[in-house]
Amino acid sequence: MKLFYFFIPLALTFFSCKESGTYTIKTEFGNLTVKLLDSAPQHKANFEKLVNENFYDNLLFHRVISGFMIQGGDPQSKNAPTSAHLGSGGLDYLISAEIGTPHFKGMLAAARQGDAVNPDKKSSGCQFYIVQGHPVTDEELDVMESSKGLKYSQAQREKYKKIGGSPMLDGDYTVFGEVIEGLDVIDKIANAEKDSRDRPVKDIKMKIY
Repeated sequence: MKLFYFFIPLALTFFSCKESGTYTIKTEFGNLTVKLLDSAPQHKANFEKLVNENFYDNLLFHRVISGFMIQGGDPQSKNAPTSAHLGSGGLDYLISAEIGTPHFKGMLAAARQGDAVNPDKKSSGCQFYIVQGHPVTDEELDVMESSKGLKYSQAQREKYKKIGGSPMLDGDYTVFGEVIEGLDVIDKIANAEKDSRDRPVKDIKMKIY
């Protein structure tokens, strides 16, 4: 089963609780502090459960694309050989879509299979991605509104123009968290040397607490 986060799924690191719903994703490039969103309660509860079970310990960010996103959470990535094709691992359940929040830089979202086999846009039970994205213009947002039937508020437009993101994913994937500290770490991971499958040449492990 191949997961898709616009193509395929992501991998986690490990978050450290600072307050309810806030976690730290620890990597060799630095830490990411993530705040989970109440707007996606099923995804929030599932992520908290997996973190409490240490599910993400030593999993990899197995797919990184500069200007787009970093992905992890594939259970098959733990101790995976360099020849392994990662991105298809998962759990024995999916999570119903809770789509609505835009894909600004730093947003934490759930990977999923493509529409052809997953018309309800249900999320992977464990794979996720964090948006890096690119600078966004009003013209690009106009296109998204026209092609996808979306409507951005002025505040959302200003945020996209200020920090960037990946609006082409809006309306199709569930966003359930936001990086509130460590946006520079996303850039470092996204720019890591990678192979032809977008897997970092040197493993980038995570720990979430």
